[in-house]
Parts: sequence; structure tokens; C-alpha cells
Amino acid sequence: MQPLLCLRCRREIESGDKSVAVYMFAQTVGVKPRQKSTAQRICFCPQCAVSLAMGMPPEGALNMAAWEMIRDLVSAEPSLNQAAWESLRGVIALLGAGNEDSSAANWRVASRRVG
Repeated sequence: MQPLLCLRCRREIESGDKSVAVYMFAQTVGVKPRQKSTAQRICFCPQCAVSLAMGMPPEGALNMAAWEMIRDLVSAEPSLNQAAWESLRGVIALLGAGNEDSSAANWRVASRRVG
């Protein structure tokens, strides 16, 4: 089984992780015999789903339809926004964990005062 990746940022989405899945298939209408394609699953991590929903609409009718569905999900329930913030807090904690050399920090403060 292939690992799921966020379509936007390409991060791996583990089984059981919070995400948004868009299922897409095509089907003929008014044509016999009726034809139906296999369904494609497109996944977004919570951060990308929220970011997409809050951004400008994309170009193209198909992109616009998917964007509107994602916006509906993001605006309907706060749990997706909470999942995105939880994940971002983890990233911020990792970024803040680095120890900075005190002389480098002092140089930066001194250079701001001069400039």
C-alpha cells in the first residue's frame, strides 16, 4: 500500500492521522451503458486544508469545486482548525528548542541598536 501524501506540502499522512480527503470520480450521464471511473483519493494535512480554505480561490472549475468543499468543512467544525494549530505548536516547539550561542545573540542585539 502506498503512503498517503498531502497534495499541497507532500508531507506523509500516517494511517489514523487527522486529514481531509477529497474523493473524485467521473461518471457518464445520459449515455448507455453508464461508465464510471475509479475513485481517486486526494489528501490534505490539516494545516494545508485550513490554509487553502482561507486563501484566494484557485483557477479552474474543478479546483474551485474542491476549494468550496474544503471551505465548507473548515468553516463547519472547529476541530480541523484545532488539529492544524496543534500540529503548528509542535513545529514551533521544535524550532524554539535550539540553543543559541549567547555571544551571537548579544551581537544581534547590539547590531540592532547601532543600525
